[in-house]
Amino acid sequence: MLKFIFWSLVAINAALFAYGKGYLGHFSGNEREPERMLNQLNAGKLAIISAEKANDASAATAAAASAAAAAKPAPEVQACVEIGSFVLADARRFETQLAPLNLGDRQSRHNLPGNEVSSYIVYMPPQGSKEGADKKAAELRALGVTNYFIMNDNSPLRWGISLGVFKTEGAAQNQLAALMKQGVRTARVAPRMSGSKLLAFQFRDVDTELKAKLEQLRAGYPNAQSHACK
Repeated sequence: MLKFIFWSLVAINAALFAYGKGYLGHFSGNEREPERMLNQLNAGKLAIISAEKANDASAATAAAASAAAAAKPAPEVQACVEIGSFVLADARRFETQLAPLNLGDRQSRHNLPGNEVSSYIVYMPPQGSKEGADKKAAELRALGVTNYFIMNDNSPLRWGISLGVFKTEGAAQNQLAALMKQGVRTARVAPRMSGSKLLAFQFRDVDTELKAKLEQLRAGYPNAQSHACK
Protein backbone atom coordinates (compact mmCIF):
# COMPACT_ATOMS: atom_id res chain seq x y z
CA MET A 1 0.00 0.00 0.00
CA LEU A 2 2.79 2.37 0.94
CA LYS A 3 4.56 1.61 -2.35
CA PHE A 4 1.40 2.48 -4.28
CA ILE A 5 1.03 5.81 -2.50
CA PHE A 6 4.76 6.60 -3.04
CA TRP A 7 4.67 5.94 -6.76
CA SER A 8 1.40 7.83 -7.13
CA LEU A 9 2.99 10.92 -5.56
CA VAL A 10 6.00 10.59 -7.89
CA ALA A 11 3.71 10.38 -10.91
CA ILE A 12 1.69 13.42 -9.79
CA ASN A 13 4.88 15.49 -9.22
CA ALA A 14 6.23 14.46 -12.62
CA ALA A 15 2.99 15.51 -14.28
CA LEU A 16 3.03 18.89 -12.50
CA PHE A 17 6.67 19.44 -13.51
CA ALA A 18 5.91 18.67 -17.17
CA TYR A 19 2.89 20.97 -17.09
CA GLY A 20 4.92 23.79 -15.56
CA LYS A 21 7.52 23.48 -18.33
CA GLY A 22 4.84 23.60 -20.99
CA TYR A 23 5.51 20.08 -22.27
CA LEU A 24 1.87 19.12 -21.84
CA GLY A 25 0.44 22.36 -23.32
CA HIS A 26 -2.39 24.29 -21.70
CA PHE A 27 -6.08 23.72 -21.32
CA SER A 28 -6.68 26.61 -23.75
CA GLY A 29 -4.98 24.83 -26.62
CA ASN A 30 -2.79 21.97 -27.74
CA GLU A 31 0.31 24.10 -28.48
CA ARG A 32 3.31 23.57 -26.21
CA GLU A 33 4.76 26.73 -24.61
CA PRO A 34 8.36 26.49 -26.00
CA GLU A 35 7.03 26.02 -29.52
CA ARG A 36 4.59 28.94 -29.10
CA MET A 37 7.41 31.21 -27.94
CA LEU A 38 9.55 30.22 -30.89
CA ASN A 39 6.71 31.02 -33.31
CA GLN A 40 6.04 34.39 -31.63
CA LEU A 41 9.63 35.61 -31.61
CA ASN A 42 10.93 34.09 -34.88
CA ALA A 43 13.98 33.11 -32.93
CA GLY A 44 15.75 31.81 -36.01
CA LYS A 45 15.68 35.32 -37.55
CA LEU A 46 17.01 37.16 -34.48
CA ALA A 47 20.67 37.95 -33.78
CA ILE A 48 22.20 39.46 -30.66
CA ILE A 49 24.60 42.36 -31.41
CA SER A 50 26.94 44.33 -29.19
CA ALA A 51 26.16 47.83 -27.90
CA GLU A 52 28.98 49.18 -30.08
CA LYS A 53 27.39 47.78 -33.25
CA ALA A 54 24.01 49.13 -32.19
CA ASN A 55 25.52 52.62 -31.74
CA ASP A 56 27.25 52.37 -35.13
CA ALA A 57 23.98 51.42 -36.80
CA SER A 58 22.20 54.34 -35.14
CA ALA A 59 24.94 56.76 -36.24
CA ALA A 60 24.80 55.43 -39.79
CA THR A 61 21.03 55.97 -39.90
CA ALA A 62 21.42 59.55 -38.63
CA ALA A 63 24.17 60.24 -41.18
CA ALA A 64 21.98 58.90 -44.00
CA ALA A 65 19.11 61.16 -42.89
CA SER A 66 21.45 64.19 -42.80
CA ALA A 67 22.81 63.38 -46.25
CA ALA A 68 19.28 63.12 -47.64
CA ALA A 69 18.42 66.52 -46.16
CA ALA A 70 21.62 68.07 -47.56
CA ALA A 71 20.86 66.65 -50.99
CA LYS A 72 17.82 68.90 -51.32
CA PRO A 73 18.70 71.71 -53.73
CA ALA A 74 19.11 75.15 -52.15
CA PRO A 75 16.75 77.84 -53.40
CA GLU A 76 18.15 79.74 -56.40
CA VAL A 77 19.26 83.27 -55.53
CA GLN A 78 20.09 85.92 -58.15
CA ALA A 79 22.62 88.51 -56.97
CA CYS A 80 21.08 91.50 -58.76
CA VAL A 81 17.98 92.18 -60.83
CA GLU A 82 17.23 95.54 -62.48
CA ILE A 83 13.77 96.65 -63.64
CA GLY A 84 13.35 99.74 -65.83
CA SER A 85 12.67 102.06 -67.59
CA PHE A 86 10.15 104.21 -65.72
CA VAL A 87 9.12 107.79 -66.16
CA LEU A 88 8.95 109.61 -62.83
CA ALA A 89 5.21 109.11 -62.26
CA ASP A 90 5.41 105.38 -62.98
CA ALA A 91 8.52 105.05 -60.82
CA ARG A 92 6.68 106.54 -57.85
CA ARG A 93 3.70 104.23 -58.36
CA PHE A 94 5.98 101.19 -58.72
CA GLU A 95 7.84 102.20 -55.56
CA THR A 96 4.54 102.36 -53.66
CA GLN A 97 3.69 98.85 -54.84
CA LEU A 98 7.09 97.61 -53.64
CA ALA A 99 6.60 98.96 -50.11
CA PRO A 100 4.76 95.87 -48.70
CA LEU A 101 7.75 93.70 -49.64
CA ASN A 102 9.90 95.50 -47.01
CA LEU A 103 13.12 95.05 -49.00
CA GLY A 104 15.09 97.74 -47.15
CA ASP A 105 18.60 98.22 -48.52
CA ARG A 106 18.08 95.32 -50.96
CA GLN A 107 16.16 97.84 -53.11
CA SER A 108 17.56 100.98 -54.76
CA ARG A 109 16.57 103.46 -57.49
CA HIS A 110 18.77 105.31 -59.96
CA ASN A 111 18.60 107.41 -63.11
CA LEU A 112 19.38 105.66 -66.34
CA PRO A 113 22.17 107.19 -68.44
CA GLY A 114 21.29 109.46 -71.31
CA ASN A 115 22.69 109.49 -74.84
CA GLU A 116 25.01 112.51 -74.58
CA VAL A 117 28.54 112.61 -73.14
CA SER A 118 28.73 115.07 -70.27
CA SER A 119 32.32 114.45 -69.07
CA TYR A 120 35.17 111.93 -68.90
CA ILE A 121 36.25 109.93 -65.87
CA VAL A 122 39.64 108.44 -65.03
CA TYR A 123 38.99 105.40 -62.89
CA MET A 124 40.04 101.96 -61.73
CA PRO A 125 37.51 99.17 -62.45
CA PRO A 126 35.18 97.80 -59.74
CA GLN A 127 36.99 95.72 -57.13
CA GLY A 128 34.01 93.53 -56.26
CA SER A 129 33.48 94.69 -52.67
CA LYS A 130 34.25 97.45 -50.20
CA GLU A 131 37.15 95.40 -48.86
CA GLY A 132 38.61 95.05 -52.35
CA ALA A 133 38.22 98.79 -53.01
CA ASP A 134 39.87 99.67 -49.68
CA LYS A 135 42.80 97.39 -50.53
CA LYS A 136 43.25 99.04 -53.94
CA ALA A 137 43.03 102.49 -52.33
CA ALA A 138 45.84 101.49 -49.94
CA GLU A 139 47.98 100.54 -52.96
CA LEU A 140 47.31 103.96 -54.49
CA ARG A 141 48.36 105.71 -51.30
CA ALA A 142 51.56 103.69 -51.29
CA LEU A 143 52.27 105.08 -54.78
CA GLY A 144 51.68 108.63 -53.57
CA VAL A 145 48.21 109.00 -55.11
CA THR A 146 45.89 110.81 -52.72
CA ASN A 147 43.27 112.30 -55.05
CA TYR A 148 40.81 109.43 -55.42
CA PHE A 149 37.26 108.50 -54.48
CA ILE A 150 35.74 105.05 -53.85
CA MET A 151 32.44 104.79 -55.74
CA ASN A 152 29.88 103.08 -53.51
CA ASP A 153 26.65 103.97 -55.29
CA ASN A 154 24.54 101.54 -57.31
CA SER A 155 26.04 102.44 -60.66
CA PRO A 156 27.89 99.90 -62.85
CA LEU A 157 31.15 101.30 -61.37
CA ARG A 158 30.19 100.38 -57.77
CA TRP A 159 33.37 99.68 -55.74
CA GLY A 160 35.51 101.14 -58.49
CA ILE A 161 37.85 104.09 -57.74
CA SER A 162 37.47 107.48 -59.37
CA LEU A 163 40.76 109.26 -60.07
CA GLY A 164 39.25 112.44 -61.50
CA VAL A 165 36.40 113.73 -63.69
CA PHE A 166 37.21 116.10 -66.59
CA LYS A 167 35.24 118.14 -69.11
CA THR A 168 37.33 117.00 -72.07
CA GLU A 169 38.79 113.67 -73.09
CA GLY A 170 42.22 115.31 -73.58
CA ALA A 171 42.36 116.44 -69.95
CA ALA A 172 41.38 112.97 -68.81
CA GLN A 173 44.11 111.37 -70.93
CA ASN A 174 46.71 113.76 -69.46
CA GLN A 175 45.67 112.70 -65.95
CA LEU A 176 45.96 109.04 -66.94
CA ALA A 177 49.48 109.58 -68.29
CA ALA A 178 50.55 111.27 -65.05
CA LEU A 179 49.16 108.40 -62.99
CA MET A 180 50.99 105.83 -65.10
CA LYS A 181 54.26 107.65 -64.36
CA GLN A 182 53.50 107.18 -60.65
CA GLY A 183 53.10 103.44 -61.17
CA VAL A 184 49.33 103.14 -61.60
CA ARG A 185 48.83 100.43 -64.22
CA THR A 186 45.12 99.55 -64.31
CA ALA A 187 43.46 102.98 -64.59
CA ARG A 188 41.46 103.85 -67.69
CA VAL A 189 39.36 106.63 -69.24
CA ALA A 190 35.63 106.40 -70.00
CA PRO A 191 32.95 108.88 -71.06
CA ARG A 192 30.20 109.76 -68.61
CA MET A 193 26.74 110.07 -70.07
CA SER A 194 24.30 112.73 -69.00
CA GLY A 195 21.46 111.47 -66.84
CA SER A 196 18.14 110.86 -68.53
CA LYS A 197 14.67 111.38 -67.11
CA LEU A 198 14.12 107.63 -66.97
CA LEU A 199 14.61 105.62 -63.79
CA ALA A 200 15.32 101.98 -62.93
CA PHE A 201 15.20 99.89 -59.76
CA GLN A 202 17.79 97.37 -58.64
CA PHE A 203 17.16 94.46 -56.26
CA ARG A 204 19.78 92.41 -54.44
CA ASP A 205 19.72 88.76 -53.31
CA VAL A 206 16.60 87.92 -55.30
CA ASP A 207 15.25 84.43 -54.60
CA THR A 208 12.64 82.62 -56.68
CA GLU A 209 9.71 83.84 -54.60
CA LEU A 210 10.78 87.48 -54.72
CA LYS A 211 11.50 87.31 -58.44
CA ALA A 212 7.97 86.05 -59.08
CA LYS A 213 6.49 88.94 -57.08
CA LEU A 214 8.64 91.50 -58.91
CA GLU A 215 7.66 90.08 -62.28
CA GLN A 216 4.00 90.27 -61.29
CA LEU A 217 4.39 93.97 -60.48
CA ARG A 218 6.49 94.67 -63.59
CA ALA A 219 3.75 93.21 -65.80
CA GLY A 220 1.66 96.30 -65.04
CA TYR A 221 4.19 98.51 -66.88
CA PRO A 222 4.41 97.63 -70.61
CA ASN A 223 7.62 99.62 -71.18
CA ALA A 224 9.52 98.17 -68.20
CA GLN A 225 11.99 95.35 -68.70
CA SER A 226 13.90 93.22 -66.20
CA HIS A 227 17.45 91.91 -66.57
CA ALA A 228 20.39 90.75 -64.48
CA CYS A 229 22.81 93.37 -63.17
CA LYS A 230 26.08 93.46 -61.24
